[in-house]
Amino acid sequence: MAAPQKKTRSTAQKALIRSALETETRFVSAKQLHRRLEDEGASVGLATVYRQLNALARSGDADTITIAETQLFRACAQTEHHHHLVCERCGTAVEIDPPSEDWMRQIAASNGFEITHHVFEIFGLCAECRASG
Repeated sequence: MAAPQKKTRSTAQKALIRSALETETRFVSAKQLHRRLEDEGASVGLATVYRQLNALARSGDADTITIAETQLFRACAQTEHHHHLVCERCGTAVEIDPPSEDWMRQIAASNGFEITHHVFEIFGLCAECRASG
């Protein structure tokens, strides 16, 4: 009987973490999301939050980036490859169009490279963070 209870709890925690991430409009760390869940009265371990966020990223249901050696996550409904402009302070993200594929191939070829994949994110400070100093 213990195994089904554990499965039910795991499924409930997975749904809780997914739901919490989907309500975020910015990139957040596992610790930030865990703190929010605790503040809302949820009983979920930090290790579980890490595992579930990484599972969401692997399945394509979340984007993940690294800022200052911290992995951040954001729910992602898009099924196609996309890119972001990200605030380094608050995690606000805006989806952007990258340079053209032709430009990337040209740059690669002129330097003797053949592209296998690419990652394109731009980091900086959003207007609100710049204004707050």
